[in-house]
Formats: sequence, C-alpha cells, structure tokens
Amino acid sequence: MTDTAVDRLTPWRAPAPWQAVDFISDLHLQSAEPATFERWRAFMQRPLTAHADALVILGDFFEVWAGDDLLQAEAPSEARDFAQTCVDLLKTHSTHRPIFFMHGNRDFLLGSDAMSAAGMSELADPTLLEMHGKRCLLTHGDALCLDDTEYQSFRSMVRSPEWQARFLSRPLKERLAITRQLREQSEAKKMASGQDTATWADVDSTAARQWLNAVNATVLIHGHTHRPDVHDLGSGLERMVLSDWDASATPPRAEVLRWDLQGLRRIAI
Repeated sequence: MTDTAVDRLTPWRAPAPWQAVDFISDLHLQSAEPATFERWRAFMQRPLTAHADALVILGDFFEVWAGDDLLQAEAPSEARDFAQTCVDLLKTHSTHRPIFFMHGNRDFLLGSDAMSAAGMSELADPTLLEMHGKRCLLTHGDALCLDDTEYQSFRSMVRSPEWQARFLSRPLKERLAITRQLREQSEAKKMASGQDTATWADVDSTAARQWLNAVNATVLIHGHTHRPDVHDLGSGLERMVLSDWDASATPPRAEVLRWDLQGLRRIAI
C-alpha cells in the first residue's frame, strides 16, 4: 500500500447537468511526433455534439514539461511554439466544456501558470469522482506500480516540493537537457526489454483493491501502463486502463474512455 491518504478523499460530485465525461491519458505530445498531435487536434476540433460534458486528462499529456517558462519568450523557439500551440488549443476547447488535468510522471512540473493559460483545473492524484450513482477512483497509475521499487524511489524524490524548487531554479536549457537525458535512459530501458509493455511493472492488484475499498468505489480508472484493458479485481471491483496515443503505430492507437448513462465504454478516435 502506498502512503497516499485515499481514505480521506472527499468525493468530487459531478454537476447535475453532466451526462457524460471523457477520459484520456498518455498522449505524450511532442513536436517530434506530429501525427499524434494532429490526431489530438482533430479530436479537440470535432463538433461539440461529439464531445462529453467534461474532459479529464489523467497525466502524461505531454512527453515532457520542464517548467511553465516554456511559454515565455526566452524559451527555445521550437519547444515554446509547440507548447504554446497545445496550450492555445486547450484554452479554446475549455471555453466550450471544462477540462481537468491530473499530473503524470512526464508532466508533473506543469504548474499553475500553464494550467491557467490552458483553461484547465487541477485534479489531485487520486481523485474520487461520483456520477450516475456510482463512484470511480481516478489516478495516473504510476503510484500503484509498486514492483518497480527503483521508480517509486525516484517518484518520491521528484514529487517533493524541495526537489522541484531546486530543479526549477536551474536555467531552462539545462532543465531541457536533463529531461532529454532522462527520456533517453527510459527509452534505453524499454529497448532492453524489447519494447514489450508486458515486461513493465503493472499496477499492484492488492493495492488497487485497498484503494477502492477505502473509498467505497467500484472502478479504478488509470493510464500510465500503456496496456488498455479491463481487469476483474474480484468482489465486484474493476480496473480500467486507458489507452496511450500513438498515431504512428500499426494500427494507430488513440482512444477515449467515456462514462455516460450507458456505463464506461471506449471510443476510438
């Protein structure tokens, strides 16, 4: 069990007019992957009737976010222009329906300035959402991958306010170089495993059940693992894993999980 105080969560009750909520995660948007960005842009620009009442992003929306000063004039132009384009699209979309954002392991440094510029509201990890007489527990998912002890130690370090303050005090170019190095190390680790996601640490089932029981919820919704599926946790409990987005894959992956009066269902984009 992680040290997250799940049992003290206050339910987030969906406003009465809401009929549907869309969940996405793990788009890993970056200028080097324009196909995925264009798939996301097309999704955001669909007619309003094709969207739910709210959009919830459960982390790793960006491949990397090295600080909100990415949006400032002094930032390297390519990084700044791409970040600004994404933020502007979010802001435009947020005028039609609310957008909620939960930090992932790639974009945990996205701060209040960028959140405001994008028109998004921050969600704590985890968050308990109550709608249609049902409770779903929302999380990015990385905090529950307990078998990866090396990552859990790293996560505890970089999520501390002290570490973040020190890191954000470094020049932006240095931070971008550090994040690039960390991504390269992560990719090297994936290559060593043959890029097989089945070899990556998965969400711990016992911890997932404990979280759900602690808040009287029946479904855990998360991303992070890149293994879209539904897992039966027993005793009427389920774990629903969001799809990552990769428009260059064969076949392309881009999917929304929609919660409406019909239940929870996947919609290919």
